[in-house]
Amino acid sequence: MIRFQREHLETLLAAVDLGTFDAAAGALSITPSAVSQRIRAMERLTGRVLVQRTTPIRPTADGALVLRHARQVRLLDEETARALGAGPDDVDVVPSIPLAVNADSLSTWFLDALATVRSDTEVVFDLHREDQDRTAELLRSGTVTAAVTAESDPVQGCSSVALGVDRYRAVASPAFVARYLAGADTERRMLLLLDRVPLVDYDHDDDLQQGYLRRVVGHAPGGPRHFVPTSADFARAVQLGFGWGMLPEAQCLDALEQGALVELTPGRRADVALWWQRWNLASPLLDRVTDAVRATAAERLHPPR
Repeated sequence: MIRFQREHLETLLAAVDLGTFDAAAGALSITPSAVSQRIRAMERLTGRVLVQRTTPIRPTADGALVLRHARQVRLLDEETARALGAGPDDVDVVPSIPLAVNADSLSTWFLDALATVRSDTEVVFDLHREDQDRTAELLRSGTVTAAVTAESDPVQGCSSVALGVDRYRAVASPAFVARYLAGADTERRMLLLLDRVPLVDYDHDDDLQQGYLRRVVGHAPGGPRHFVPTSADFARAVQLGFGWGMLPEAQCLDALEQGALVELTPGRRADVALWWQRWNLASPLLDRVTDAVRATAAERLHPPR
């Protein structure tokens, strides 16, 4: 059986999280040579290469397994220290939970879930914002303990439960409609015009708007694209008339009711099913986070299909 030394596991975590041997050495108060020696000792023990010596350092597939083990050991040690009576002012033993979440969930409901945990539990959160189609990769790499994801199949070593459906509506400002879509007197005409007018995308990988039009007109839109890579600013850009976009109902229903936004294709919405994947680890803290996330999602999202 392979048994890792705790200081070696912490060295691997520092190297991957901080990106270089030099940064890890500074954090651990050792030399870069010592960092390299500890990781090489782990590689000799396992007979596997654990990290790619790139900038930043990245774990290999085998390294990701060891990295996840290192995070689990750290979390269990921190929880045990708290259970044995460490005081709330002892920041050295406040558990840290790394979580992955998509931008829209982070902006609309996820922080509320974590706030309920913080109301009765000493914990710090290390949040990794990523598209819901890519958050599961952070679980596979050992970077996070749990993730809000669009992937339903459990990552190896994890469990998966449905959270609900985040519903998006195609919207634009009244001024944008007057300028670009005034001739859209039918839904078909509206869809044809949307193919050519400016739209707002979150980033170059955002496929929500383009995927929506591909489904209804058969191809991606050809209009100009604005890129606004934060959820709140994306919604604001749409409200300011930069272009049309798909907004989650939590960010657009009030504005639609007030007339600050116009729904472009009533009855046609885009539903994104979200799942919660977490390590299969006996951790009371991770259980508490899971319960809070599921309860808040049940209140704020549409029921799972």
